[in-house]
Amino acid sequence: MLWLEDWLKGYPGTLLLISHDRDFLDNVTSHIVEVANQTLTLYTGNYSQFESMRAERLVRQQADYDKQQRQIAHLESFITRFKAKATKARQAQSRVKALEKLERIAPAHVHSPFDFHFDNPDNLPNPLLRLEQVDIGYNHNAILHGLNLSVEVSSRIGLLGVNGAGKSTLVKLLAGDLPALSGQVTKAQTLKIGYFAQHQLESLRMDESPLQHMQRLAPTTRELELRSFLGGFNFRGDAATDPVGPMSGGEKARLALAIIVWQKPNLLLLDEPTNHLDLEMRHALTLALQDFSGALIVVSHDRSLLESTTDTFWLVSNGTVQPFDGDLEDYRQWRLEQLAETGKPSTEDGQSVNRKEQKRQEAEERQRLSALKKPLLSRLNKLEKELEQLSRQKAEMEAFLASEEAYSDANKGKLASVTREQGEISSQLAEVEEARMDVQEQLEALG
Repeated sequence: MLWLEDWLKGYPGTLLLISHDRDFLDNVTSHIVEVANQTLTLYTGNYSQFESMRAERLVRQQADYDKQQRQIAHLESFITRFKAKATKARQAQSRVKALEKLERIAPAHVHSPFDFHFDNPDNLPNPLLRLEQVDIGYNHNAILHGLNLSVEVSSRIGLLGVNGAGKSTLVKLLAGDLPALSGQVTKAQTLKIGYFAQHQLESLRMDESPLQHMQRLAPTTRELELRSFLGGFNFRGDAATDPVGPMSGGEKARLALAIIVWQKPNLLLLDEPTNHLDLEMRHALTLALQDFSGALIVVSHDRSLLESTTDTFWLVSNGTVQPFDGDLEDYRQWRLEQLAETGKPSTEDGQSVNRKEQKRQEAEERQRLSALKKPLLSRLNKLEKELEQLSRQKAEMEAFLASEEAYSDANKGKLASVTREQGEISSQLAEVEEARMDVQEQLEALG
């Protein structure tokens, strides 16, 4: 992201981009086009400036709207009073025409469709979780070594590190989805984890609605209360009872978050929670996390979310996890310095390294890594073919479910069959996708 920002800043051509990353928009753009109410509105400036200007425009628009509503009420009152009087009929008719020609101003919409918060957890033990000399990895191949970490009840931690360093692997261990290869993992007796990861979206039941998901979670809670709760995540009216299958990635992410929020966790593990979320939902999530009273660990490329919700960083690098002393700008500088060091010749006691010996060692290392990678690459190729086939089947089913003919009387049997099969395919997709991610992490760990 940092590299892309720098490259785009120097790009001499015209750039048109869509992004939900407000920091990225702030650093790259000089104009913002807002798409709202079937209209495009152009603003000069970056995203933060756009927000300020939009707020001012909405205040003016609301004032103009209120003024116009008074004008409309006055015209309608005149028409109602005098349209039946012969002496005033012509004047009343002229006001009817004026009313018809009036270009209506829309009321300003400034409220977010999202409104939710985390209730206080039932228990807040301290510490929540502790790792002692823990190794983490896959198939006896450790990616992270000798971890000694403690998650306190007040912890608000952001995980930093390049892709493949092991951030998601660490979160899987903390969530209990991945066993430690060695060492001791101690969890508080009343630990209650809320875990969000992208692959979990596929574990939602595709043939069921958001309301049905909540009813399974809270069978004794009144439907009205569940609907009100889902409304905070913008599942209102039919959206609360529509099947999950045809929903967008953003809608599924919102439902997954809703399920987590309802369960009142005391430790939140969020692995890229904002990938599918728009700016309004990201803002609502940020506000909710700021008020969350439990512990929080976040993996995210959204710098605004990290800066607004965490106060400590852990750096996942070189096979270990250590506290990082600094903020995101310090991390950026650290990464740039680290990259600048890459490629410099190594020296010892002022003497140049023997290049011939170094090349031989590098060749041996490449051969060793190649031998380790070969079965993983074969497995990855097989999984990707399987994913492609399952995705194609799922897309065909979703196309059918989105069509009008799917809901005709003649297709009742087929609709039930396709809905059931779609749920099965979605579960298979989630399993294969998770297996693929595990293989990719192993490959990335090998370099």
